[in-house]
Amino acid sequence: MKKLTLLLLFLSFYSVSSQEKIKDTVQLKEVVVKSERKAVEQKADRTIFDFASQAHLNSGSVLEGLKKLPGLIVSDVAGMMYQGKQLDVYLDGRPLNISSNELNAFLEGMPANNIEKVEVITQPGAEFPATSGGAIINIVTSKKAKSYLSATYSTNLYMTSYDKTRYRTNNSLLLSSKNKYFGWQFNAGQSYRETALWSDITNIQNALVVSDSDADRINRNNYMKSALTFDFGKDRLLLNYDLNYIKNNAHTFAKGFGFESLDESKTKILRQDAVATYQKRFDNKDKKLDFRFNFARNDTDFNLNSLIVNSSVLNTTSVQDFINFKADYSQPIKLLEEGKISFGSLIENLSFITDSFGVTNLDYDRRTAAGYLELQATYKKFDFILGTRAEDYSITGNTNNSELIPFKQFRLFPNASMQYNFAPQIFLSFNYNKKITLPSTSSLNPNNTNYQNQNINFAGNPFLQPTIFDNFEVKISAFDYAFIGYNVSEINNQVVNRVVLDGFEVNNNVVNIPEMRIHNFNIGMPLPYMLFTKGLKETMKFDFNPDKINFLYLYVGYQMHEIHGLNTKAFWNFNLMSQIVLPMDIKFITEFNTSTTGGNFFYFVGTEPFENSLDFNFSKKFLKDRLTVSIDFDDVLNSNKQGFTAIETPLLLENKYDTRRFGFSINYKIPTRNKLAKEDPNLLNKEKKEETGTISN
Repeated sequence: MKKLTLLLLFLSFYSVSSQEKIKDTVQLKEVVVKSERKAVEQKADRTIFDFASQAHLNSGSVLEGLKKLPGLIVSDVAGMMYQGKQLDVYLDGRPLNISSNELNAFLEGMPANNIEKVEVITQPGAEFPATSGGAIINIVTSKKAKSYLSATYSTNLYMTSYDKTRYRTNNSLLLSSKNKYFGWQFNAGQSYRETALWSDITNIQNALVVSDSDADRINRNNYMKSALTFDFGKDRLLLNYDLNYIKNNAHTFAKGFGFESLDESKTKILRQDAVATYQKRFDNKDKKLDFRFNFARNDTDFNLNSLIVNSSVLNTTSVQDFINFKADYSQPIKLLEEGKISFGSLIENLSFITDSFGVTNLDYDRRTAAGYLELQATYKKFDFILGTRAEDYSITGNTNNSELIPFKQFRLFPNASMQYNFAPQIFLSFNYNKKITLPSTSSLNPNNTNYQNQNINFAGNPFLQPTIFDNFEVKISAFDYAFIGYNVSEINNQVVNRVVLDGFEVNNNVVNIPEMRIHNFNIGMPLPYMLFTKGLKETMKFDFNPDKINFLYLYVGYQMHEIHGLNTKAFWNFNLMSQIVLPMDIKFITEFNTSTTGGNFFYFVGTEPFENSLDFNFSKKFLKDRLTVSIDFDDVLNSNKQGFTAIETPLLLENKYDTRRFGFSINYKIPTRNKLAKEDPNLLNKEKKEETGTISN
């Protein structure tokens, strides 16, 4: 019986991983070459989700697609976490340096059908900044240029119907070309979203409604991404410029104990990002030298006006400038059976200035200088990584009435990994790294950039201290789709939101937790339906067609937050994803996400699941796979609602968005007559480290 069980599990891993691979076909005269792209790929330091070819992920906004990834938690209270680790958000290999409501607005305005893949780097090595904290999510928007002019047009339209009908749409166009001397790409688009948010804060001790608000929001995003690349023999120069302009409006009617209000808020965000990368290449293709310079500016303007008394309640602005220069070098060396050495350096500066009604109330400056050294080696079936990163910080600043506590430190951040390869694509890994997270500018900002009324107040904390992590993980992975893992993080000065009640006023503050620990256990398991309908014996005989696999994917996660002085409880996350191939090669995907209640998330206890949604997706490809049409029904049961109680208060906080939606998405690749076209590496932003953190056999 044990042998039968092991064989069943192995067959499950193999059949799904070998068949749920998404195929691209390039025809070279009479020869057809097929390259396979995996829907999910597990590596020693990261999990890679292919967005471009999965219709249930690339419809709607990026934020909506991310919420469907198993193990990823996105909420107003929780922020963004993956398998228990707080995520630092990168776009095309570069940190966004934004968080909280600004991050949500940015990701809501970005169409998911412009995303190629999402990398969740759970074990950032020494090459990544130590400020990556627990983990990194890298959203890759780049496409591949071809040796001729190519174009891709994407559009979608979705609607929700609650108190009224609201529409969400986006359009984008990608142009790219490559010749003997240089290549270019241009991607432009717009997004328009009408959404609703109903929020309630209740004092459950006396059944008193502190605040009951109804917000009607319109979010607009216009964006442009451009790239040029020049080849100089083996070397390459890449130039990128990105521009995002976000304009959000909201009308909010609120009432509660002692007040009634009608308010209008306006948010404008202008983000510019320019980068120049020079890639030096050698005769030995494994020897690389990269230089990169990056400048990014983020301008934010937030206004809240009372329509009842016709006066301004909040008028705040902020300007953030980020300058970064880094150099990375790597080459093979003789170490055990095979080895590699990598080292590099980084210098960056971030300045952040905020004002309220024209008065500067925070002038913040952060300088970081860093260097790293990392060794990789293989010995028989073992892979090893040992590295360390040195970072020197100088943080200074002033508020309008006091000086910030200076933070000037030099720290070392070691990392180590060992992986045992049982067989190709089956491995057991052990990982450790020490990381730090510097408080985000959103958390530091003393101004309120959220909606507030007479009973609700938000404020940042310019006196927050950096967070230190010691991360430990053990994981066994088989054929990308199946894995079992456990990780624990020892944390000092964790930055969290905390809600306190002062009379009838609810204050949302940002504080440090001196010491805490997060445990996370997770398991992912694919189960082909064929095992249930045909049995094991017949399944083993079946000649699988990669486009015809029907399967169920199960993800289960357990998370426990230990906070000194609190009696905390754990919670479980569940994700079920089913794929069934219908007649005419129509793919039918059902996804269900939920979590248990009663568990602690920092200083909150869940009364509703983080994500409780049942989604349906139908997709089909036409015209030799150039046209993809997708129809979506999300949150069909209208069960997605967030609810929390705040520790040491009698407050119940509940939010409900108009998450039940219906719509369609279209992606069309304009055909070309050039059958000898070849694909070149990514142009729209290329990050150096795209492979596994260990050396494969």
